[in-house]
Amino acid sequence: MSRTDIGPRPVATERSLDLGRPLVAERLLGTERLLDTERSLGTERPVARQDADRTSAASVAAARRRSRRALRATPHGIFASLAVRNYRWFFFGMLLSNIGLWMFRVAQDWLVLTQLTQHSSLALGTITGLQFLPILLLSAYGGAVADRFDQRKLLMVTQTAAGLVALVQAALVLTGTVQLWHVYVLATLGGVVASFDNPARQAFVSELVPEPYLVNAVGLNATTFNASRLLGPGLAGLMIGVWGVGPAILVNAISYAATLVALVVMDPADLHRSPKTRGRGSVRAGLAYVWRRPDILLVMFMVFMLGTFGLNFQVTNALMATQVFRVGPEQYGLMGTVMGVGTLGAALMAASRKEPRMVVLVGALGGFTLGMVGLTVAPSYLVYIAVLILVGLTSLTVMTSANATVQLSVDPAMRGRVMALYMMVFMGGTPIGAPLIGWVGAQFGARATLGVGAVATGLATLAAVWVLVRARRGAPGPDEVAPGAADRGTMAA
Repeated sequence: MSRTDIGPRPVATERSLDLGRPLVAERLLGTERLLDTERSLGTERPVARQDADRTSAASVAAARRRSRRALRATPHGIFASLAVRNYRWFFFGMLLSNIGLWMFRVAQDWLVLTQLTQHSSLALGTITGLQFLPILLLSAYGGAVADRFDQRKLLMVTQTAAGLVALVQAALVLTGTVQLWHVYVLATLGGVVASFDNPARQAFVSELVPEPYLVNAVGLNATTFNASRLLGPGLAGLMIGVWGVGPAILVNAISYAATLVALVVMDPADLHRSPKTRGRGSVRAGLAYVWRRPDILLVMFMVFMLGTFGLNFQVTNALMATQVFRVGPEQYGLMGTVMGVGTLGAALMAASRKEPRMVVLVGALGGFTLGMVGLTVAPSYLVYIAVLILVGLTSLTVMTSANATVQLSVDPAMRGRVMALYMMVFMGGTPIGAPLIGWVGAQFGARATLGVGAVATGLATLAAVWVLVRARRGAPGPDEVAPGAADRGTMAA
């Protein structure tokens, strides 16, 4: 079966969410049983198509045998992937770059709220929305580009472009000429770059390490983002208090050099490259592939609700700091640092897991909902930052579990496009959520912005539990496979 000839979408039953089987589907067994079912129903396909299915399934089975052999030889531990030289370079390059990114986020928010507006939550929400609107519109094409071209070289281009955008903003701030519309334009340009950078960066992790390391590598990748969160916001708050906003934004522009150096010095011969696609229809093929996978659709629904309504702390923390607790930039930066403590803990736990599980994902989303309720009613600044630890822990657990679930359950040749769609629903909802949250803050106050996130993620948790309970009740036994299950994948509990 070709990558673009997806065929009709099979009926999505509860059995496609099989909680009792491994995450990677037993496709060889499923294909043979599907052929037997077709013979009994008189709907048998042409011999050539059957042979192609058997060949494809046999290839999957052979790949899984190689993965099991590699897994036995794989060193275990939280930092196992750092034994791979290329990944080690990428890890530390991203760590330094992400410190600059977190400094930039705090500095830009403070710039908009205190210098360019009179604490306008709507302006801050608009900027956040403009940063993510291109991701919503262009990520599918960014994923097709990631699947078609050398991801390492593509990342060199996108990281250079992102650094130049940051450098322009730093120059405008340092020269005292920055205006609000400048920030709007640069936020949009940064979003365009991210539309191509995010899918390539997510898929590139799978090229840096062998498949048995992938869950560990995804967890460590999250560690770089969240370990930097421990340092970035606090450093930004100190720099803003002493030297102003401009130097903090300049550090972000310079930090992109760390990732570029890592990409240059790694050995391309040691990359585990996936087949590259050619020809038209690759974006449509990615959409059709995901539409046939109810397991992936459920994960994407959960991360959409989380990303659109829950993870708006760029807006909510800034509003709580300036309107409710009335603290300075140092205390505002500390909010991000404290939240980073929770996310770092979650990232390390994710790196120690061998396989993501749906129970962990759904439970973490429920825990995030409880944390959002706690933030909404927090009576003081100290209580608020204490609850941020729980929110950071649970939000990152959702993200790493969802990311690893999707990456491990897709065809490697489709990974860039699927991860682009994943990032599109995760981050692309922000153009809707961030302005909405900003409007809610302007109309009803800062605490209401957190309440919206609590309600939305709570509803998503209940919906996911309902789907999984139905799936558990209808899960097939060891000798029973639903027709088409070989193509739909499974989901581990």
